[in-house]
Amino acid sequence: MAQQKDIFRKSAEAPAQFLERTIVTTKVLSDSLHNDPVIKRGEDYWHMLGPGLTTGASDDDPSGIATYSQTGAQFGYHLLWLAGWTFPLAAIVQEMCARIGLVTGRGLASNIRTHFSKRVLYVCAGALFIANAVNIGADLGAMAKGAQLLNPKLNFSWLVVGFTALSLGLQIFTPYVRYARYLKWLAMVLLAYVFSALLAHLGWHDILSNTLIPKINFNKEELILICAVLGTTISPYLFFWQTSQEVEEQILQGKTTVAERRTATAPEDIKGMRIDVWSGMFLSEIVMFFIIAACGGILYTHGITTITSAAQAAEALRPFAGNATYFLFAIGIIGTGLLAIPVLAGSSSYTISESFRWKEGLYRNLNQARAFYGIIIISMLIGLGMNFLGIDPIKALIYSALVNGLVAPIVLALIVLIGSNKKTMGRWVNKRSTTVAGWVITAIMTVAGVAAIISLFS
Repeated sequence: MAQQKDIFRKSAEAPAQFLERTIVTTKVLSDSLHNDPVIKRGEDYWHMLGPGLTTGASDDDPSGIATYSQTGAQFGYHLLWLAGWTFPLAAIVQEMCARIGLVTGRGLASNIRTHFSKRVLYVCAGALFIANAVNIGADLGAMAKGAQLLNPKLNFSWLVVGFTALSLGLQIFTPYVRYARYLKWLAMVLLAYVFSALLAHLGWHDILSNTLIPKINFNKEELILICAVLGTTISPYLFFWQTSQEVEEQILQGKTTVAERRTATAPEDIKGMRIDVWSGMFLSEIVMFFIIAACGGILYTHGITTITSAAQAAEALRPFAGNATYFLFAIGIIGTGLLAIPVLAGSSSYTISESFRWKEGLYRNLNQARAFYGIIIISMLIGLGMNFLGIDPIKALIYSALVNGLVAPIVLALIVLIGSNKKTMGRWVNKRSTTVAGWVITAIMTVAGVAAIISLFS
């Protein structure tokens, strides 16, 4: 009997000893990996990413995906150079916006209200609200279509309502710390488009040759698409969101007043911001590149030259690129919508709230900033209603792009002026090269806006 008890005791101890050894081994491996220089640099880089990453990723919303898909389908690889050449332009603008937020401790609309005519700000805020609401409606519809690609039996109307409720719930009831983390991880869904293109077996020699050298034929169709790509990439809602998110991050660090946020900005803060912003815009442009490449290499070569939505692009790619590309495209539509819609609604709310000096910020709860969240709710409801009122989403997006084309050069000029103001920006005032680049970008967007208007009405 004693011998049997001893056997049972040892058998009972064995799992416990194994578990203990497993825990010790796991801890040793974890400590080893954490101390590995390469992994540690990777962790440090990931922690640096924040507002810049989510802003850049939100640039590739379902409406933008449709624009890039049409660019590839209609012109093949011919306009691939746009991805590389718009990258520094977009990054320079977003860096100026982020720097304004970091140094002044206030959002872009608040800075414009301080330095310029309120009438200009109100016009820009109103135009931004309308354009963003239309974009939200188009993105909600695209997300519903994307979900139907995964399961055709799902009801479109319920999907739109469900995505609206989900997005509103996350924006209103999720603490900002957790919400910002969700947005950061959602940005990774954009890699679905990179993988979908890599799985499509494209002609990389032709792709590279069309990437480096700009080619323009100056015909109406090509100019419209170039203007559409520029308007999608360098868009006013990104300017306002980027600046306000830098302020939100400062508040998370305990700088709850403007005076505290206006204290000397450390060089390491600027360095981290630049890495964040340029990384976010690089992700945005690399996704644009792969979407144009996939649609150019597959749809254009098979004579499919008209794409009106991201869902249609996924369906058109399926027979030639296979199910993997199809499903990755569909998942990307849903993920990018969940990322972009809060940015669209939030940027409208920041802009209007700062214009009228209302309490604002996602760090506040609903009771503390009712007007701020009210603008978000109204924006979402207008977007929801668009999907039930029979409004043509393509025409709505065209007019939305038209509004953005008119507003973007004005806001860009104000950003350059604020960023170049020594009294406001102190030691972090724009360098001469940044100011010149800012005015060049403003001129390009002005020409693009005028060309788009002429092309649409000619």
